[in-house]
This record gives sequence, C-alpha cells and structure tokens, in this order.
Amino acid sequence: MRYQAILKILGMLLAMFSVTHLPPAAIALFSDDGTFFVFAVSFLVTLFLGFAVWFPVRRFRKQLGLREGFLLVVSFWILIATVGAIPFLLSPVQQLSLTNAFFESMSGLTTTGATILTNIDSLPKSILYYRQQLQWLGGMGIIVLAVAVIPMLGIGGMQLYRAETPGPVKYSKLTPRITQTAKTLWYLYVGLTIVCAIVYWAAGMNLFDAVGHSFSTVAIGGFSTHDESFAYFDSSLIMYIGAVLMIVSGINFALHFLAWRTRSFLGYFQDVEVRAYLIIIGAGILITWAVLFATETYDGIAETVKHGLFQVVSFATTSGFTTVDVSLWPLHLPAMLLAASIIGGCAGSTAGGMKVIRVVLLFKQGHREMLKLIHPNAIIPIRVNKSPVPDTVANAIWGFFALYVLCFVVLSLILMAMGTNLITAYSTVTACLNNLGPALGDAANGYADLGSGPKWVLAFTMLLGRLELLTLLVLFTARYWRD
Repeated sequence: MRYQAILKILGMLLAMFSVTHLPPAAIALFSDDGTFFVFAVSFLVTLFLGFAVWFPVRRFRKQLGLREGFLLVVSFWILIATVGAIPFLLSPVQQLSLTNAFFESMSGLTTTGATILTNIDSLPKSILYYRQQLQWLGGMGIIVLAVAVIPMLGIGGMQLYRAETPGPVKYSKLTPRITQTAKTLWYLYVGLTIVCAIVYWAAGMNLFDAVGHSFSTVAIGGFSTHDESFAYFDSSLIMYIGAVLMIVSGINFALHFLAWRTRSFLGYFQDVEVRAYLIIIGAGILITWAVLFATETYDGIAETVKHGLFQVVSFATTSGFTTVDVSLWPLHLPAMLLAASIIGGCAGSTAGGMKVIRVVLLFKQGHREMLKLIHPNAIIPIRVNKSPVPDTVANAIWGFFALYVLCFVVLSLILMAMGTNLITAYSTVTACLNNLGPALGDAANGYADLGSGPKWVLAFTMLLGRLELLTLLVLFTARYWRD
C-alpha cells in the first residue's frame, strides 16, 4: 500500500476544499451577518491541515493504484465531512454539538438532505449558502473535479474515477482521456446549474434563492433556504419547473453529453434506462393522483395534481424536496414513495438509490430464469439497448443487490437496538442509504430529535449509499489490507 501517495493527494485535495469556504466568507462580509470569522477560521484550519498532510510526502512520485484509490476516496469523504462541519460548530446562531454538525455536513456532501436544523429562515445568509454549496460540490463528486483540474492525478485518475463515480457503468468514459471526461462532466454540471438558476429566477425566486435551489436541484440534494422548502414560494410554476429539472438531473449525464454533441434528443428515448425511469415516475404519479383524488386529501384538482406530481418526482429522483408532509398521506403512499427512492435515478447521474439500470437488469434476469424453466437448454442473452450484457456485469448486479439488502437489514436492526422504533428505523435507513432525506416516524419533521448514536449510524449510512456500498465495504475485508 503506497500510503505516501494517498497522503500527498489527500493533502492537495484538502487544500483545494479549503477554498470552498471563501464564497460564504465573502457573503458574510458583505451581509455583515457576524459569521465572517467562522468561515475565515474554517478556511485557515482546512488549508493548514492540507498543507501539513502534503508537505512531508511532497516528493513522493510513485503511481496511485486501484487499492489506494479506494482508501483515498473514503478517507477524503470522511475528512471533508469533518472539516465541513467546522462552520456549523463555530456558528453563534445554532450552537450545534459535534454530532449534529458532522451529521449536517455529511448529509450535505452526500446530497442526502437529511437535516437536524430548525428555523432555517432565521439562519445567516452565509450559512444558508454554505449548506447549498456543500450539496452542489458533493453532487458530481469532488474527486471527479480533482481529476479534472490537478494534472498530478493524471496517472491514477481512472482509479479515483472508478472509486468515486456512482453507478454500474463507471468503467466507461465519455472521452478517451479520463481528465477530459471529468472536465466534460463538470462543464455539463455547471452549465445545467446556471440554466436552473436562471429559470428559477425568471419564475419568481429572488437571486439568492434561485442560486441556492439550483445547487440542490442539480445535485439532487434537497436542502432549501427555507423551512417550508418549495412550499415557501407558493407558486405552482416554480414547483412544476423544479419537478422537470429534478427529472433532468436524474438522467445519465453521458446522455446529456450525447444530446449536446449531436444536437439531438433522440438518444434519451432510445435508452432503455431512461424509458424505464420515466415509466416508474409516471406510474407513481398516476397511482398517487388516484389515491389522493379517491380520499379527497386536497380540495380541487389543481392542488392534487401539483402536490402529487412534485412529491413523486422528488422521492423517485431522491431529491427530497417537500411541499407537504407526505407522512400524513393516506394508505400506502408514504411507503410507496420510500420504495421509489430505493430504485432512484439513472446511473451516471447525481441521483441516489440502487439506480434504474440495476433494477432493469434484475428484472431481465428474473424473466430469463422463468424462460429457462420452459426451455432449459436455450441460450437467452440479456440485452440492454440491443447490446448483450456480459455475465460479469449480471453477477455484479446480483452481488450489489445482496449487499444492499444485507446492509439495509443490519443497519435497521442496529438502530432498533439503540431504541429507535420500527417505522423510524426502517424509514431513516431507507432515506439515508438512498441519499433521499425525508423519512417517517420520529424523523418525519427532521432528524433533530434522534439520539447521538442513531445519528452517527445514519451518517455512516449516507456515506455508504453515496459510495455505492462496495467502495466503502471493501475496506472492511482482510484481503484488501494484504500486501
């Protein structure tokens, strides 16, 4: 294990991350909200820590391997969640404990959107902006940004890309060079964010809210600058725009790149994952409308259509924005929405969940096994977009699914052993493992009332979901540490 290579790059990445404290510091300075010192200290501490880690091993030149990439990615996410918690710890407004500050930081960076904060409207603008920025940075992955801008990571860039990028198609590249791939992803990400902010602003949000919500929308995050989230704006137009942008952000960014390069939207409709993604969302919307209409939950068609559509899209894409308390919805709807978040968005997007392509492949494998009962000797390949799927990919999907179920059960049991009730345990693990945010039970109105123990477990769960299980769990195997 080349620990020197890990420490060298870790130090550089921390130094890079320290710069992210400057924009909220500037906002604090101009708005005079009393938090400039908070972000100045956070910047200096993070920069010093990065320099202290990098300096002793600055002359180390050996290549970064795949094993080192896994350890680097996990270490960096834990470290940035730790230093990212400093502004929450030092903020004179909330006076958060270490547990709550780390939880909020991890939730933002993993784009989970589970919050322990209350009275968000009363927070300083610098803190509000900082929360949104955390989600935006975590959305596409800070490691991917690093691969794009640090030439020294060029040799081991693919190792970092594989360890960091979500989805079962992480081994494919948009361009021949991994550095160019990372840059392309970030150009798309920044471009979509700018478009999102402009559209929100034109629809009626003020500039600060438009930028903040564009960060969390494109990142599929869920943090808002208001306690009421999208309901604060009392605008059907903004809600419908938000729903469309969430759907767009939940689609594979490789398809966005293809559409931009070919100037054609045909690729979206030819992709089996996107078709399944839209069918799942559409079916969820129709079922929700039917139940809300039948139970007369809202007065009038407009309110039913608006809230039903927005909440289904929000949960299915794992965004986690809310306009109403869905835990009060009738019958099976709250559980159905959580189940939709387990599927999540498309691979190669900022969405959480298992990813639609994995569910599609599981369904196709199940269908193939039924056909083999009828025709035992038949060779029936699994195809995606008319191309056969290798057995190695199919086996990997089954392995991921098995680990997902195991982690879900074990983490839920751990929370119940800590005294959490059944509904709260299952819903919070679902919400955090899929980077969704909203949950049921005692967490229906936020995570502030949960104990310290459950919060640390759920913070681990968020990271586990963000790194898609394997990148983190591989560190717990004995073989990984053998030379």
